[in-house]
Amino acid sequence: MTTATSRRSDRRVSPVFVGILAVTAVTGWATWTGFAQQPGVAVFLFVTAAWIVSLCLHEYAHARTALHSGDITIGAKGYLTLNPLKYTHALLSIVLPVLFVIMGGIGLPGGAVFIERGRIRGRWRHSLISAAGPLTNVLFAIVCTAPFWLHALDGVPRDFRFALAFLALLQVTAAILNFLPVPGLDGYGVIEPWLSYNVKRQVEPFAPFGLLFVFALLWVPSLNTAFFDLIDAVLRPLGIGALDQYCGQELYRFWQGTNEFCSVSR
Repeated sequence: MTTATSRRSDRRVSPVFVGILAVTAVTGWATWTGFAQQPGVAVFLFVTAAWIVSLCLHEYAHARTALHSGDITIGAKGYLTLNPLKYTHALLSIVLPVLFVIMGGIGLPGGAVFIERGRIRGRWRHSLISAAGPLTNVLFAIVCTAPFWLHALDGVPRDFRFALAFLALLQVTAAILNFLPVPGLDGYGVIEPWLSYNVKRQVEPFAPFGLLFVFALLWVPSLNTAFFDLIDAVLRPLGIGALDQYCGQELYRFWQGTNEFCSVSR
């Protein structure tokens, strides 16, 4: 019998994703070589494209783990093609995270792939499916910070270094926010299988508002400061200091004009 996941078209990498990878590569090269007349534009495109790539991989990790855990409908839904247009909520998965990066420099947890949980047996499998996405952000952060903690920055152009630092910041914020045990986020999905039926029933109505609640809290100045202090505490041991983070974000926001402090730092 042929299942939904046996067709090659269900697993073929989407041209949309290939195009996003191409933009990442070209703008990364432009940032590295200084080819662009306005380096901020190249950094903006490079970080944004790389961020979308990480969002696609985040959702792919959820889907692939669900497939191997028993949900054979994943392939037919297009989730294995890495095409962000196939997600249940493309607006939540791609558009809003990009807007939050532009406005606030925060890695907004992405949207959704629909998983038929009834096909999956075992609490550990359910937890692993939820954890797979943010673990992808952790892996992405490790890759972005590798040149820093490996002390391999000799010859790396400053603009590219700043871009990597800002991209790493986005990955760390996404991982930490996603792992919060708040209904609607992956962290709650990790612990949900282990909760009693009554607790899950009481919490379920709040799931659609969990992310909004988290970001409402981040508007509180003291909590916002504490959150970014935590991010800094994670990035500093990895070799990314406050200067790299700050200048990366300033360079990304090219429309605000050239920051003299970061220009001198180069």
